Amino acid sequence: MTSAKIWSPPSLSLRFIHVWRRNMLVWRKLALPSVLGNLADPMIYMLGFGYGLGRMLPDVFGTSYIAFLAAGTVCSSTMMAASFEAMYSGFSRMHVQKTWDAIMNAPVTLDDIMVAELVWAASKSFMAGSAVLLVAAALGFTHSLLALWVLPVMFTTGLAFASLGLIMTALSVSYDFFMYYFTLFITPMMMVCGVFFPADQLPPALQQAAVFLPLTHAVALVRPLMNGAVPATWLINAAVLAVYAAAGFYIALALTRRRLLK
Repeated sequence: MTSAKIWSPPSLSLRFIHVWRRNMLVWRKLALPSVLGNLADPMIYMLGFGYGLGRMLPDVFGTSYIAFLAAGTVCSSTMMAASFEAMYSGFSRMHVQKTWDAIMNAPVTLDDIMVAELVWAASKSFMAGSAVLLVAAALGFTHSLLALWVLPVMFTTGLAFASLGLIMTALSVSYDFFMYYFTLFITPMMMVCGVFFPADQLPPALQQAAVFLPLTHAVALVRPLMNGAVPATWLINAAVLAVYAAAGFYIALALTRRRLLK
């Protein structure tokens, strides 16, 4: 496949819906343990740190620490769910099970499959983030109907991190490769993007670096919305997430074309 074809724009069609539906039907068989798995880890962080550590901390920006942490947990759970689905499950379908090869025997292109994987990973992350948001609302950590705007933010965040995850999937030779991504990118991002503590507590250099990370902009949108306020820089934050989603998907598609369509 020539370089021009590898980097050509995506060829989009509604056929991706059938692949998305196929992934959904497979997931539905294990829906309950999947949902519980996605919910358990963020809830442990939110309730453990929130009620445990929160009792020793003053209010953060006029709200309790657990309410502050709840918004960050919504974002981090969305990020983790999208990343895991795009990488571990996506790699299984692409490389181990050869599901993508089988699907391409039908009148479905690789571009359709990639769009389906992107939207499916974002859909799963949306469900994971919504579960955490629902618990946070039940505990009284949302303060107005503005919190409903968190829903589209979660889906956009899922698209952004699913795109980045698909890049890793296109480059990976084994499951072990993903540990580098989580250790060197995902985990540090959770530390510097305002999930557990205000980012303005960091050294200036780290604050400047965090501005370029997608999780920073997700948190900047979700936390004010859950507190009943409109984010001051919502347009910039949403644009950054959209750019990550679009640019990441384009790169992932090109790398996957190079890998599979030789």
